[in-house]
Amino acid sequence: MDRKNSSPPQRPGGPDSREDRLKAALKANIARRKAQARLRQAGEADKKTGETED
Repeated sequence: MDRKNSSPPQRPGGPDSREDRLKAALKANIARRKAQARLRQAGEADKKTGETED
């Protein structure tokens, strides 16, 4: 019972499943970066308004 095909068996999802996971991870990463940028912008705006108020 020799195995002629030495490659690992394919997962049931196939390559599309991997692409879907990558797309979802990229979308989540972009959303996280946008949220961080918004927080930074809000923090800078607070600092600027805090300096002018005395």
